[in-house]
Amino acid sequence: MTTAPPAVLVVGAGVQGLTTATVLAESGVDVRVRTAEAPRDTTSSVAAAMWGPTFLQPTERVTGWTLDSHAAFTALADEQDTGVRIVGGRVAARIDLGDEIPDEARAVSDLAPCAPSDLPAGFVSGYRMSVPLIDMPGYLEYLVDRLVRAGGRLSLSPVSTLRAATEDAPIVVNCTGVGAHELVGDPQVRPVRGQHVVVRNPGIEEYFMEVGPDDRWAGIFPHGERLILGGDAREHDWNRESDPVSTSGILRRCAAIDDRLAEPVVLDVMVGLRPGRPAVRLEIEDYEGARIVHNYGHGGGGVTLSWGCAHEAAALAAAAL
Repeated sequence: MTTAPPAVLVVGAGVQGLTTATVLAESGVDVRVRTAEAPRDTTSSVAAAMWGPTFLQPTERVTGWTLDSHAAFTALADEQDTGVRIVGGRVAARIDLGDEIPDEARAVSDLAPCAPSDLPAGFVSGYRMSVPLIDMPGYLEYLVDRLVRAGGRLSLSPVSTLRAATEDAPIVVNCTGVGAHELVGDPQVRPVRGQHVVVRNPGIEEYFMEVGPDDRWAGIFPHGERLILGGDAREHDWNRESDPVSTSGILRRCAAIDDRLAEPVVLDVMVGLRPGRPAVRLEIEDYEGARIVHNYGHGGGGVTLSWGCAHEAAALAAAAL
């Protein structure tokens, strides 16, 4: 039996692709997702996934997307089996963050400066706040289930060219992340390699996130019985193999924050390629008689921006029907 072509094809099954497809399907649009990687194998799956200000461009649109996503994740935290929880913790820096608060932070009701005694050694400023923390493997499964229940389809079927995508549907939503470098031929897209270490949780319930200009930092993110520890960022590095030197550095930095991590039980080491770009690309273009909605270039903010970008990308696609 031949399956009828969808009205909209979404390319990519990371958090951007699945969220956009889900929004479309739940609005009644016939949508199919094609992906080169199963959701559990995407960069999204290995994210520590804490919602928070991203400092990406374009600033005004990013602020709106971030606030929209905060509202969506806050609602999901009240539901069972979504993988989303509201977790308290600290964001801290080794430099003075000053008194200026990002606009996105106004969504956090309990935002408050850290007292000096609440900061680890070497840190000079920080804030306490409760934010959505997302367990990505479970959350991606939740999105797939929600997509299918709404009538959407997902297939493990790589898309080699935009022309091939438009042969499937007259409207294509491009959520290929770093893959847009080749699929679209966008030279502004670059891989930003990130590594996380998963360890057994010794009883840590709060997150910790170091912010600042360095490409290596300490990040501690509790997900039940496991902790995701980070992190680093290597520009223009396509290597997805784990690096023992990076692992050692992450473990050392995190142990300096919390001595319960002095002798960690390592469960896994995960590597992902964040889709770096000077600015997020979310726009529609005409392409050989078809319409392409581009939704990529979110860097390390893919989860934080996911619902806001999905709502806008889905609206652009639906308007083109």
